[in-house]
Amino acid sequence: MMSERKKVSINDIIKMKGAGRRITAVTAYDYPFALIADKAEFDIILVGDSGGMVSLGYESTIPVTMDEMILMSKAASRAAKSSLLVGDMPFMSFQVSREEAVRNAGRFVKKGGMNAVKIEGGKEFADVVRAIVRAGIPVMGHVGLTPQTATLWYGYKVQGKDNRSANRIIEDAQELEAAGAFAIVLEMVTEEVAQIVTEKLSVPTIGIGSGAYCDGQVLVLHDILGLYDRFTPRFAKKYADLSSIASEALANYRNEVTTGKFPSSEHTFRMDPKELQKLKARLGKLTEAEV
Repeated sequence: MMSERKKVSINDIIKMKGAGRRITAVTAYDYPFALIADKAEFDIILVGDSGGMVSLGYESTIPVTMDEMILMSKAASRAAKSSLLVGDMPFMSFQVSREEAVRNAGRFVKKGGMNAVKIEGGKEFADVVRAIVRAGIPVMGHVGLTPQTATLWYGYKVQGKDNRSANRIIEDAQELEAAGAFAIVLEMVTEEVAQIVTEKLSVPTIGIGSGAYCDGQVLVLHDILGLYDRFTPRFAKKYADLSSIASEALANYRNEVTTGKFPSSEHTFRMDPKELQKLKARLGKLTEAEV
């Protein structure tokens, strides 16, 4: 009999870097997929604000609210018992003030069942990271491409292609580490810069579209499984096409209903024959009485 996997801790994630053990992370936004990811023994499950796009249908992550993130976090935390759970703080949940940032981070832990939170942005948010960590809540940083504000400024573009951009990413990552972040996500950063950051930091880097030198990798679950048809980023690898499988299954169900093939006797409950006879006799007497 297999023993139950031990809960992954913040210290476990940090130690993986020193041990040269690659960190595995994936997003999940509901109970079924969080359960599957947990059983697949991912180190980290990120309840990302990307759920606003792939699960709620928004055009970007900007409209996602704290209440929506808490709802998705609650569902995921009910399922995942061993993976480290990280809640993604949505746009404008931490920018207004340190006090509001700490309060919202606390909601992820108290109400959402998360073990840590993730914040997008560089050194300009180091004080926010420091305040949340001071409150006892672990923080994962996120530099490079920051989707929450990318569409407002420059769009989804690779970061670190020139010296100025590279230096900014390196400085951002170092500032966040100094502020107490236990790991840093590097999104759409050139592989060369991601390697430099990874070598300079003592905390792990988690790459998404940032090459093979990061300490770990994270992808959006719906990209991995082929469940999001609007677009698939170049850096994402599709390991299955569940959208086509689901469409075929639903079409088969619809056709069997229209042709009367479903439900068959295999999927039907039947009365005990003697009880059925009693029921018919009783109904017959009631009909005669009405006549």
